[in-house]
Amino acid sequence: MTIPGKATPTSTQTYAAKFSQLHYRPLNNWAVSEAGFGSYRIDPDVEPHRAALTHALRSGVNLIDTSSNYADGGSETIIGQVLGGLLADGTLAREQLVVVSKVGYLQGQALELSQQRKADGDPFPDLVEYADHLEHCIHPDFIADQLTRSLERLNLKTLDVYLLHNPEYYLGWAHQAGIPADEAESEYYRRLALALRHLEAEVDAGRIQCYGVSSNTFPVPVSDPQFTSLTKLLAIADDIERENGRPHHFRVVQFPMNLFESEAITQPNQPGEKAVLETAHEAGLGVLINRPLNAIQDNAVTRLADVPAPAYPASKFEVSTTVDMSVRVERILQDEILPALPLDDETRQQVLEYMAVGIMLQGQWRAFGTYHNWRDVRSRFILPRARSGTQFLANIENPPVNVDSWLEGYVNSLNTMLAAVTSYYQGDGHKLAQAIREKAVAADADWAAGTLSQTAVRALRSTLGVTAVLIGMRQQAYVDDVLHDLRNPVTQQDRRAAWQEMAQKE
Repeated sequence: MTIPGKATPTSTQTYAAKFSQLHYRPLNNWAVSEAGFGSYRIDPDVEPHRAALTHALRSGVNLIDTSSNYADGGSETIIGQVLGGLLADGTLAREQLVVVSKVGYLQGQALELSQQRKADGDPFPDLVEYADHLEHCIHPDFIADQLTRSLERLNLKTLDVYLLHNPEYYLGWAHQAGIPADEAESEYYRRLALALRHLEAEVDAGRIQCYGVSSNTFPVPVSDPQFTSLTKLLAIADDIERENGRPHHFRVVQFPMNLFESEAITQPNQPGEKAVLETAHEAGLGVLINRPLNAIQDNAVTRLADVPAPAYPASKFEVSTTVDMSVRVERILQDEILPALPLDDETRQQVLEYMAVGIMLQGQWRAFGTYHNWRDVRSRFILPRARSGTQFLANIENPPVNVDSWLEGYVNSLNTMLAAVTSYYQGDGHKLAQAIREKAVAADADWAAGTLSQTAVRALRSTLGVTAVLIGMRQQAYVDDVLHDLRNPVTQQDRRAAWQEMAQKE
């Protein structure tokens, strides 16, 4: 059964009153938690994600942000399932929650739909064919289709906030295609105006309450080919208001900001030498901040979270020694074990690729950049493949060589090597996290908090103009970390000086 209702000012205030130790801010006359549940990587097949979302909603978080392309629609699906359960048992009321979703990307199911429509001679208009497996579109036909699908996955009658998702893909495509900048800009805002007018009609139809734009290029310099002007979007909204003779519903913007990426407050890319955050605040817009803990700097991602000190420090020499040891073991697999096994060439090659971790890391183990990046590669790529190869060899019956003895040595050398590499990165990561936190607290004493992630969120929620910070809370521990600091009040004020200090290079 579709969940009726929509967020209301009175019910969101009632929800906020239940959690008086937390703090809420106005968004389109609703009261929303200072931190929202960011759903970029949550999946209906992962039980801890479901548990984390449930825990957040029961504990004072009443803002959920998702998109049609997150987990190929799976993010919206799990949100709909969790909301259905909590509303059915009376834990929450639909009117207490603010649900945000987005539209624009064509990947997975949406891309398949696009390909089918092309084959049928009825492609989506204004389609941006950005790459082989990625398209983008904000034409009303696509928006209408995707909103229907999002509402079905979310199991909602009405979506509270609907955002155009990174429309600047058109500008990136136009720049690559060599289209003159003035021509591309004119076409870009034509497309945006068409989209916003359609979204206003969706408000009239009762399928959404308000709308806006989520763009990674709101904060960038005007000279950037993909710059998106909030001022021009506000002008389009004003035109819509005059045409309809009533207030428009362009109420929300979303963009990235974190301790390393402060352009939203330090880059004067709006009229009057103002930055986008100030312009949004003066216009009365709700501002949702994304990527608060994943800072992109010099084409690398720095995770703004504490890293525990390693149990023992590993020097470069020690790591290289363990890598060399693994390489020697893996050469035995390549030269002696695999040739003796009854396998075809393709299978031999695949087993070697899965298990030759030392060979892969030799001369490359310092290229992963950060502790969090290394840990991610280790857990999502290296370990699953190595386990698959190990299990495959262990299951071969009556092998002509002693595979079991070799596997024992392989596992020992692999674990020793991975522990050494992890220790090396962990040591550097611990020092870096401490340095970032110390710099933030030196820039503004109000930003001091128990952990680096709490400090990063506190810096944002204390800054005038920020409504809520969207945080990926895929585990209950992440939810608790956020809630712990939300219980500590912090005054919102103009903190440009502190952000400018953070932006200074060491």
